[in-house]
Amino acid sequence: MPMYEYSCESCSNKFEIRQKFSDPPADRCPECGGPVRKNISATAFSLKGDGWFNTGYCAKTDSPKPSACACAAGGGCPAG
Repeated sequence: MPMYEYSCESCSNKFEIRQKFSDPPADRCPECGGPVRKNISATAFSLKGDGWFNTGYCAKTDSPKPSACACAAGGGCPAG
């Protein structure tokens, strides 16, 4: 279930609620009962380890030209 962040318009309380997609959005602050608005916040998504880039998407080929994957990994890229 996703986590949603809200801010109270009355007391400026910020809080998070874990809700289903089908749940209605929160409309009252748990501290003062005032109206709230949903905040847009950055996600905490990151890819770690070898992952799909090195083992799937960026698979080594037998071509003599440097690929975009080799350039992204700091390999020998042609200038320009």
